[in-house]
Amino acid sequence: MKILITGSSGFTGRALVQRLRSRQCPPELANAELVLLDVSRPTYETDNSCRVIVGSLREEQSISSAFDTPIDIVFHLASVPGGMAEQHYELGRAANLDGMMRLLEAARGGNNRPRFVFASSVAALGGPLADIVDDDTPLRPRMSYGAQKQIGEILVRDYSRRQWIDGVSLRLSGIVARPRVKTGQLSAFMSDIMHALAANESYVCPVSREATMWWMSVPRLVDNLLLAATMSMSDEDVGRAMTLPALWLSIAQIADAFAEEYGVDSAVLLSHSPDAALEARFGRYPDLRTPTAERLGFLHDGSARALIRRALSAEPVSGR
Repeated sequence: MKILITGSSGFTGRALVQRLRSRQCPPELANAELVLLDVSRPTYETDNSCRVIVGSLREEQSISSAFDTPIDIVFHLASVPGGMAEQHYELGRAANLDGMMRLLEAARGGNNRPRFVFASSVAALGGPLADIVDDDTPLRPRMSYGAQKQIGEILVRDYSRRQWIDGVSLRLSGIVARPRVKTGQLSAFMSDIMHALAANESYVCPVSREATMWWMSVPRLVDNLLLAATMSMSDEDVGRAMTLPALWLSIAQIADAFAEEYGVDSAVLLSHSPDAALEARFGRYPDLRTPTAERLGFLHDGSARALIRRALSAEPVSGR
């Protein structure tokens, strides 16, 4: 078994690599050779099962090197995030669209048909959104990042139809808790508020208490990525692209859960200075219903307190 992970030095990539090298890894993926492709070398420890390629999706040589022998599974996690892709169109297109095409062409070039797991985004949904978002909600992206993700989903579906890959696109929500570093993600406040409250620090939130988002911990996301890589799919399966289940929670509910879990006085620590444009884009998500993903076995974290525990401890999720 040979697995390629793009964006392997990033937040999700690191968590995925750690799980694949742990005892919580699915048996069919145990002892797999990992090919780790990113623009920077991993800061975490790797072993002989990992082959590290430092390079970009804009470089044909980096991609061809990754596919110099057949790949069984591709986890395509690499991207230029939303805020940066919006401000720097050429950079976003080069990574999120042109790089995607190069990767898909390399994947189709072998004799096998690799499972291709594409990390799409709820940014592809765009808006305006109805009071309930479900599997029938049309995609109307409002940012270049979302448009690029939607195009990626179309390509994954078409390449799968042609039997070149066996693909599935997963629309990810707000994945927490990301490190406190600037990555160009406009939704970074979702992670920042968690780190601050866990450390008993004051925090000025850029959205109101009533703002609602879709939340998922990175350990639960890794569970869902591994399921996507190993589940059985037919060519007629509607699950080629889907929005993953996520908890629909307000900032107030997150603050209350922190008070219950950590005993912090979130009412004192947390103040608000709402950015109207930011809240309109990231703080008005409606109720989310994901029957297709749930029928296939994908899960959210279950409760706000469970989300917080997993997000901050990065503990493996058991019970699948």
